[in-house]
Amino acid sequence: MIRLAFVLLSSFLGTAHAVDLLDIYRDAVRQDAQYGAAKAQYLSAQERLPQAQSSRLPKINLEAGYNYNSVDADSTFSQGHRDFGSYEYGVTATQSLYRKQNDIAVDLAQLEMLKATTELEVANQRLMLRTLWLYSDVLRARTNLGTVRAQKIAVSEQLELAKRNFLVGTATITDQREAQARLDLVSAEELAAKNDLRVSKEALQELVGGPITTNLALLKMPVTLKAPMPNDIDVWVQRATEQSLEMTLAKHGVVIAQTRVEFNRLGTAPTVDLVGSIVDSFAGNSTFGSGSDTTAGVVGLRLRVPLFEGGKVKSETREAISQYDKTSQELEYVKRKVAQEARVAFLDVTTGVARIDAFEQALSSTKLQLESTKLGLEVGVRTAVDVLDAETLLAESRRDMFGAIYDTILAKFRLQAITGRLVESDLVAINNLLVK
Repeated sequence: MIRLAFVLLSSFLGTAHAVDLLDIYRDAVRQDAQYGAAKAQYLSAQERLPQAQSSRLPKINLEAGYNYNSVDADSTFSQGHRDFGSYEYGVTATQSLYRKQNDIAVDLAQLEMLKATTELEVANQRLMLRTLWLYSDVLRARTNLGTVRAQKIAVSEQLELAKRNFLVGTATITDQREAQARLDLVSAEELAAKNDLRVSKEALQELVGGPITTNLALLKMPVTLKAPMPNDIDVWVQRATEQSLEMTLAKHGVVIAQTRVEFNRLGTAPTVDLVGSIVDSFAGNSTFGSGSDTTAGVVGLRLRVPLFEGGKVKSETREAISQYDKTSQELEYVKRKVAQEARVAFLDVTTGVARIDAFEQALSSTKLQLESTKLGLEVGVRTAVDVLDAETLLAESRRDMFGAIYDTILAKFRLQAITGRLVESDLVAINNLLVK
């Protein structure tokens, strides 16, 4: 029984020099490919503003050209055939004076940058959730493995007792075979539990981009988890629909789509540009029989009024309107979705807290049951099989209690994510529940 107690304690309590949840998260921030892609997308979106602002700045080009000319002239001023070269080079500049689309393009770029910032926050929030989920999966798998190993030790002791009793004639071969069958079943469960632990570790290692060679910090018992405050589901639903990052992202999408409609409608708006150039031209000859070398400077205004664009502007505007309708529907969908997720998470937390209390009571009851069964075995009113069943029930009660704790912690974290913005301090609060 000392071996059984040691296995249960080592499975459910923490170990020194362990990697904790915060260590895993910080490694994931540096190494996770999904979050890395989100950061790259964010940096990409930051370039849209200088691109849009460039439309307000002058455009200056250096232009040059060379031509070979072959001319046959027959006129009053010149006759005959001439071959000669000509070239020109110069600088041209255009400065926009009135282009309403440029102003809308800058507004659009700023909105897209805000959306990109929110997308990065969402990616970070999802990374926190994935980190906690995968971390708890490893702890849960380790707890399950500890439970199975505790059962295996109890069954092994029962098998040895059945063998001794059979040798001295106080038990039948049936008792020994029954214990052996139980041991074989538990051994198969142990293999499955080992595989589950390995799979969960592999998933966590994928998150951080490398092997985790140190044990994970485990739960520090006892754990005290409380119901959400305020304990009103409607309040949390309202917070979700007003403060959720998903709602913020969907609202950004609607505003951007609305701005794109205005941008496309301005495709037929008149524009005014200031233009200027200075060009040097040289020709070795001409149809008049003499060459030229001239330099010309020009400054002027250019008005452009689109009259017919082949229907492109109207089509793009209709497309933008449809996209706006789409984002409006997506906003309504996200609103309903986060409201439902908030309800589920709230109920999971409140139910989880109640389950933990119930499992703690059940654990106390199973301990008393085990003690009573052992006493009954000593006085002859209980069998060794009854003791084995009581030990198995105790191990399963511990496993179920830890499972309820993991589920409730995850539900509380999901509720925080759905109703606002997760920050590293939220993860620190959960990390404090672990043994350092």
